Amino acid sequence: MILILSGTNRKGSNTRKIAEYIYKSITDISSEEVKFLSLEDVSASINLANMYSGDDMPQALVDIQEEYVLPANKMIILSPEYNGSFAGVLKLFIDAMSMRKYAENFRGKSSALIGIASGRAGNLRGLEHLTGLLNYLGMHVHPSKLPISSIEKVLGDNDTPDESTQKAIMDLLNAYLK
Repeated sequence: MILILSGTNRKGSNTRKIAEYIYKSITDISSEEVKFLSLEDVSASINLANMYSGDDMPQALVDIQEEYVLPANKMIILSPEYNGSFAGVLKLFIDAMSMRKYAENFRGKSSALIGIASGRAGNLRGLEHLTGLLNYLGMHVHPSKLPISSIEKVLGDNDTPDESTQKAIMDLLNAYLK
């Protein structure tokens, strides 16, 4: 199963718009099951008081882990730039998932990373931080990362990426999924 993860809890984010575009695109080119998860829909389920309790993890997080994280063998993680790195809620989510069935969540699985930014670098620094974290957890990170810069200019009126970004997304998906 392929998991598309929108790594921010900001409502109506451009990251989610690109993630939804990727979800639609990937279902056209892959016969694998694809699921979409946005941290916009998850963040309220992360109870800081007991998220580190392992087998006593809040049921909402267990359900998310069982439906999305554990069955995924591939993850496409989209991360907006927050203060020169990736969103804190994405780190919090990864930490929460790591408390129960630690090795089964990430170890040996693969990921492709896409950065989203208003500026010029497309969150390259954040993608490198995220790569280090995922490597530590035992994930294989696809060597080609896709930084999407100037996101406000990239998205059209109908929230669809411009043609060059669509091509870059398809190039990454085709290379990652082969």
